[in-house]
Parts: sequence; C-alpha cells; structure tokens
Amino acid sequence: MRIPPMRVVFSDEDRREIWTRMEDILSSGMLAQGKYVQEFEQRWADYVGTKHAVAVSSGSSAIEIPMRALGIEGKEVLVPDNTFAATAVGVLLARGLVRFVDTDPATFSVRLEDLKARRTPDTAGVIVVHIGGIVTPEIEAVRRWCDDEGLWLFEDCAHAHGSEWNGKRAGTFGLAGGYSFFATKVMTTAEGGMIVTDDDHLAEQARLLRNHGKPQPWVSYHTLLGANWRMSELNAALGLTQLKRLDEFITWRAKIAALYTEWLPEVPELTLVLPPARSSWYKYIVRLPQGVDRAAFKQRMKEQGVSLSGEVYEIPLHRQPIFQGMADGEFPEADDVCSRHICLPLYYGMTNDEARFVVDTLKKTLKEMVK
Repeated sequence: MRIPPMRVVFSDEDRREIWTRMEDILSSGMLAQGKYVQEFEQRWADYVGTKHAVAVSSGSSAIEIPMRALGIEGKEVLVPDNTFAATAVGVLLARGLVRFVDTDPATFSVRLEDLKARRTPDTAGVIVVHIGGIVTPEIEAVRRWCDDEGLWLFEDCAHAHGSEWNGKRAGTFGLAGGYSFFATKVMTTAEGGMIVTDDDHLAEQARLLRNHGKPQPWVSYHTLLGANWRMSELNAALGLTQLKRLDEFITWRAKIAALYTEWLPEVPELTLVLPPARSSWYKYIVRLPQGVDRAAFKQRMKEQGVSLSGEVYEIPLHRQPIFQGMADGEFPEADDVCSRHICLPLYYGMTNDEARFVVDTLKKTLKEMVK
C-alpha cells in the first residue's frame, strides 16, 4: 500500500460544473473580477458569517492588504513565531515591525500570557494563526484583551476553513481574517485568498488596494498605492464548486482524524495535538518523543509506503534567514514543537484501511527507532 501525504479530488460532477462555468467565462471574455468572483465573495461571507468578503490573489495578499489598510507603517505587530513566513512578511511589506511570540504546545497557536509579556508601548495589533485548523480556546480572551488595550486582532485563517470555537467561525473574532485557497488547502482555487471583515472601511480599503487603488475598476484614477492582488474568474469558478463541497470535505477528514485519535494511544510515545472544537482538520499533528531524528523517521515511513505531509512548521520564524535580527529573545516552545512534530496523511477520500496502515507503520517505525 502507498499512502500519499495529500490528494486533491475533483469528482466527475465537480468537473462538469467547473467546465460549464469555464465555458461561460471564456464565452463572455470577462476573465477577472466578474460575476463569479462576486458570487464567491458573497457565498464565502455567508459561510463564514461576516458582512464582507474580499477575494484576492493569494493567502499572502489576504494578510498584506489588511496590514496596509490598517496603516501599520512604523508600528509593531505581535506575530506567532510558529507560522508560515507569509504571516510576518505581510507585516514587513506593509512597513510594520514584527515582534515574535512563543508557541503554545497544546494548540500550536499563541497564549494570552505570552502576548501580554511581549506587548510594548509600540504595539498596534496582534495576529493569531489557527495552525492546522485549530482555533485556540483562548481566542475570545485574546480578543477581549486586545479590545481593552486598544489593539486590533487579525486572524490568519489559512488553515482554518470551517473551523470554529463556541459556534463562531474562524475569521469572526477579530477585526478581520485572511484565508488561503492554495492548492494544498482543505478547499482550493489553485491560487487565491479571501479577506473577511464586518468593518465597512477596511473592506472598502481592501477592494481599492487589490486593484491598484482605483475607486472605479476600469478607470485609471488612483487614490491609494495598491497593486494587482485581484482574483480571476477562473479561480472563483473553482472556488464556488469547492465551497459547495467544503463541509463534506471536513466531515470526511474528521472521520479519518477520529480513527487516528482512537488508534494512536496504541503508540504511547506520541503526543497528540487535538482541536478543542470543530476543526478543518487541515493537519493531524503529533509530537515525536525527544531524541527521534525526524528526517530519518520520515524517510523510514516513506520506504514502508507512508509519505508524511509537511510540518506546521519545520523551522520557527526567528531562525529563518530573512528574519535574522528581529528575534529579541528566546522562543523555547517554538523551537521544541517545530523540531519534533509530524503531520499524518489526511485527505478527502482516504479510507479506513489506509488510516490503519498509517498507524501500524508509525508504530513499527517508532519501535525500530526508540530503544
């Protein structure tokens, strides 16, 4: 048996629906920012539960645009040390200052106590990342603290399509949230992103910035320094079909995740990182015992038929070359969780037998490596 780290699935019905929309787009000649983008925005806003959804070209631009709209130039933003580089890069490209915050090993997110410890008089806002689709149970306490301190809260929801806490969707706790629809995500538009917010001004600024700062899309009159961060009609057509299936995707992934959670106690050396509420299950995260060579472990798993997916994340930001000089402290929890976790295969269409094979292979490999 061979288990891939992930699999993108488009059913025959999905393909027919996509091709029908593609034919309509090609016939109309309207390839960008047309009716399908508008429909995708409205359906995504309805799904998440926000007043506005602004479609953009990527998950990265769904971070940078709000940072620019918030006017963070010269201001400090608290950013999780354990996240994809784009979270911090969005702040830097908006000319803000990054201040890293250590990791909560229980959620791979940030803890309120660490945010409080890292806050300075120059702090303007906080970014929380829902790693692996896990919304930290502290998210409401973080929001209340931000409100009390006069800070804005932005959610990086790149992993959290459909994730919730207390019945509220990711992206609805702060001033705004940013989603990614990259090819590896729980649902995809190939490339693309979405900004969600209830704030009318921020939504207006985002729409201007994504289209070179033009109040009228087809008139070359510019009132803001923006760029080309638009989503194409082709990407939106994919997104509409994927969104229709999103809850089905999540239900399937949750079923496989439940099997992992049932069977993995057979491997007591592992520590499971589990969501406290509804999750997208973008990743199923487990922590290896101290001293296990992760690269060697992954290679042995692959040789036995199981390819593990990418980590979240392998190297914390303070150790990335592009952020050298920005790490003003130690981040021991981020160093630890980034160095010794793995993510198990998890995708729509995965079978119970495949999940059992993953667990059996994991057990066998650990037994060989942990003496």
